Amino acid sequence: MSSKKEEYKSRIRIKIKAYDYKLADQSSIQIINTAMKFGANAVGPIPLPTSIKKYTVLKSTFVHKDSRDQFEMRVHKRLIDIAEPNSKVIDALMNLNLPVGVDISIKYLN
Repeated sequence: MSSKKEEYKSRIRIKIKAYDYKLADQSSIQIINTAMKFGANAVGPIPLPTSIKKYTVLKSTFVHKDSRDQFEMRVHKRLIDIAEPNSKVIDALMNLNLPVGVDISIKYLN
C-alpha cells in the first residue's frame, strides 16, 4: 500500500453519485476518456456500495392501517482516481458536460 502512495505524488479523487446506474457508468466512462486523452493515468471506476433509503406511506389518511405503499431511493456511487494530473486535465474536467442527475465531487490529494 505504501508503494502506491509514493508512486503517485498528486492525484484527483472523483466521486460520482446518481440515482440511475447507467448514468453513473456513462459519466465515469466519459471522465476516464477525458483523462486518458490528456495523458493522465486513471484508476477506476470503483463501484461503491449502493445506499438504499426506504419509505413506507399509508394509502389512507385515517383508517386502513394495513394498506401501505413502500418506496425506495437508490443512490449508485463510483470512485475514480486520476494520478499525476496536469493543468489540461483539470480544465477539461471542469468543463465537462455530464447528464442531468449526476452529482460529482472532486478532491485534489497530495
